[in-house]
Amino acid sequence: MATSPDRGALPLFFRKPVALSSERHAHWRVRQGDVGFAAGSAAVPIVVGEFAAAARDYPILFADGTAAPVALLGLEARNLFIADGAWDPASYVPAYVRRYPFTTVVDPQGNHALVVDAESDRIVADSDISEGEALFAEGKPAVPLNNVIAFCQRFHIDAEATEAFAAALLASDILVERRADITLAAGQSLRIEGFRIVDEARFRALEADKVLDWHQKGWLGLVSFHLASLARFESLVSRHSALPA
Repeated sequence: MATSPDRGALPLFFRKPVALSSERHAHWRVRQGDVGFAAGSAAVPIVVGEFAAAARDYPILFADGTAAPVALLGLEARNLFIADGAWDPASYVPAYVRRYPFTTVVDPQGNHALVVDAESDRIVADSDISEGEALFAEGKPAVPLNNVIAFCQRFHIDAEATEAFAAALLASDILVERRADITLAAGQSLRIEGFRIVDEARFRALEADKVLDWHQKGWLGLVSFHLASLARFESLVSRHSALPA
């Protein structure tokens, strides 16, 4: 299961990321709503601040190797929560999806830059088209872009906290590789592999000082959300089985 993009590759969903510039992109606009860009992704990255919300709808798994947390959205290369470009209104939309087509990059000096996918269908680069919201007004970020900047800043902070949590999981050796062999109602068999989950026995055996440290950092709760989310596999199977033949 491809759960997260390769570090050397483009970020998930992105085709042509460019640094946003008030000079080069003064007339650019952004459309809202359509999430068809995520329709072919069976998993997307999530950050620690959304574990509670994501766990209500999706299994939370950890990518093999990096332990990066992801929300499982489908059993094959398909997002079961998108239909006709719209996300299921009863289900949580991961922040990674809501952030697109923008992201933040940090250079070696620690400077942050806002990046946009120039080939995103959400971006209107033609100055003759008035659809969507303007990114700039009189050379300065317009209100919609200021909202994007604030969202990306919060996401970046949460992503750093997520990396620390993932590193702690790996260092504590409580993750185990798993695969899921699923038989659908029609008799079709599917296998999901390439992910890890927390081993409950190893989790309960953590040293007392580490338990206290994790409690203070909020990591015990994150593990609990992860373990509870695994029950959502059953609902994913039901969604998949309900697809038209």
